[in-house]
Amino acid sequence: MKRVVVGMSGGVDSSVAAWLLKEQGYEVIGMFMKNWHDDSVTISKECPWVEDSNDAMIVAQHLGIPFKAIDLSKEYKERIVDYMFDEYQKGRTPNPDVLCNREIKFDIFLKAAMKLKADYIATGHYCRKDTVEKDGKTIHRLLAGKDSNKDQSYFLCQLTQEQLSKSLFPIGELTKPEVREIAREIGLATADKKDSQGLCFIGKVRLPEFLQQKLEPKKGIVVEIPADASPFDNSPLGLDLNGAEPGTLKQLTAPFEYHISDGEKVGEHSGAHYYTIGQRKGLNIGGTPKPLFIIDTDTQQNVIYTGQGEDHPGLYRRGLFVAREELHWVREDKALAEGRSANYDVRIRYRQELEPATLFMRNDGLYIIFERPQKAIAAGQFAVWYEGDELVGSGVIA
Repeated sequence: MKRVVVGMSGGVDSSVAAWLLKEQGYEVIGMFMKNWHDDSVTISKECPWVEDSNDAMIVAQHLGIPFKAIDLSKEYKERIVDYMFDEYQKGRTPNPDVLCNREIKFDIFLKAAMKLKADYIATGHYCRKDTVEKDGKTIHRLLAGKDSNKDQSYFLCQLTQEQLSKSLFPIGELTKPEVREIAREIGLATADKKDSQGLCFIGKVRLPEFLQQKLEPKKGIVVEIPADASPFDNSPLGLDLNGAEPGTLKQLTAPFEYHISDGEKVGEHSGAHYYTIGQRKGLNIGGTPKPLFIIDTDTQQNVIYTGQGEDHPGLYRRGLFVAREELHWVREDKALAEGRSANYDVRIRYRQELEPATLFMRNDGLYIIFERPQKAIAAGQFAVWYEGDELVGSGVIA
């Protein structure tokens, strides 16, 4: 009998995942990851992990499976929280959920499960996995979940073939309503529990307040950039980029750089590192015909640049760049050789619609040029590319 350790979060998805695996004949062990109890960064008076741990234990008892808890808070702080603070300090926009999967669930947690002589780990992610044979080698494919509204493959974009070989995603073929219905039918206490929100394993939190625990407030100015002062040109490219030099691709993917003299001061803020490109809320500046959106942040000069309306040209870019050292191919056999290009569907945020794009591999890294200009591309985000419903690779936007 194959042994599988299920990462039980105390939610309905991982609860049903554990039950499905037991029904399929696996020897199932439930394990709860305690990843946050750092009082030096106060988030709220509530302790969501305590309730979640209790819920996970109750479900394990109901299913008749062993239950363990593992404290990974030290590793979580070092690998996720400290990384977040460092990225925001630099004016970048990290995705802690992607890092949590790469660094915690499918690394430290996976290794802990292997010490229990497990054959696999399993999670309640809405995604799927299958295998294909190519040149005599088994290749694991990471696929989008059947429920397109809940597909979470984006968050697993940094997984390796080795990690995928040890992973199971039992609810990937189900929709969220089907998962809840199963939970009700078998009497799980988590059947109607609301989905968790906020940061991975930390819970719901207002990000500026969270960041202020480590990043000091710093008064600066907000500058509004007129639409006609933005360098973005929306006209057709009219270029054959297949043989394009990096210089041409750099021009198409480089972020815009603004200066205070390009616009006028319209307000003040408490720290450029608290904000991100595309953000509308939190500026507390009114009186403009259209809402102000952040189109750039300068953490060195502590200046925020804004533009009126979600159609402001400063919000849009034709493409993005991923440095070579930040590239990751889930399908290593599909990694682009230098000088080659390929067409994929790309997203830069969870839940964003997939957008057609061409990927160009050059000596310094990967250039992604979209068919349609994309809104609010921010450094630190993960660009993820798909072929059909298969996630092929990802990278951190420079």
